[in-house]
Amino acid sequence: MKHFCLFLLLAFVTTVSFCIDTVRHEVLLQTSEGDIVISLYNETPHHRDNFLKLVKSGWYDGQLFHRAIKGFMIQTGDSASRHAKPGQTLGVSAETYTIPAEIRYPQFFHKCGAVAAAREGDSSNPQRASSMSQFYIVYGQRYSDTSLDKVQIMLNKSTGGKVKFTPEIRDVYKIKGGAPSLDGQYTVFGEVLRGIDVVQTIQNSETDSNNRPLKDVRIIKATVIK
Repeated sequence: MKHFCLFLLLAFVTTVSFCIDTVRHEVLLQTSEGDIVISLYNETPHHRDNFLKLVKSGWYDGQLFHRAIKGFMIQTGDSASRHAKPGQTLGVSAETYTIPAEIRYPQFFHKCGAVAAAREGDSSNPQRASSMSQFYIVYGQRYSDTSLDKVQIMLNKSTGGKVKFTPEIRDVYKIKGGAPSLDGQYTVFGEVLRGIDVVQTIQNSETDSNNRPLKDVRIIKATVIK
């Protein structure tokens, strides 16, 4: 009986192994400012699968980038933005579910071009579960060793000392830039393969007091291309 159970277990494991997704899926965002191609990480499967599902359903088609902060990031994913009036506050629409956090630091961090899930704050969301649809793309800025030391002190407080910059990560932030203050607190689930110049253009937008671009920047269509 023991051998029979073991055989069934091995058979199950073998069967499951054939179902693991090894393709690095890519999504094309055709925006009013140009095209952005995103690669999704298989190491964050819940976020990957949710994003692919929403893209295939047309969820992001017609939505605005409702937040743009120069030297930081751009954000989208609020369905109310499709038909938003000028000056309307966005990013606060009710959502029907959240995604469990899949924070894979230091493997994935907030380098320039990182794609990550937005979420509610720690006070109401201590598990750091992600928004069902809102995500942001980091543009950020370059950091010196001195400024990274200051960010590290902040992270020690916000993460209980669990997030430490490795020498390799420090080099990325010094050479390519990013948003290190977010590390270890939000799920990074992909990165920009092409179109970082488009991200740069959008994050430079003139905005209102809620960081919404005064000139609408829209996702015309989102498509899974790989």
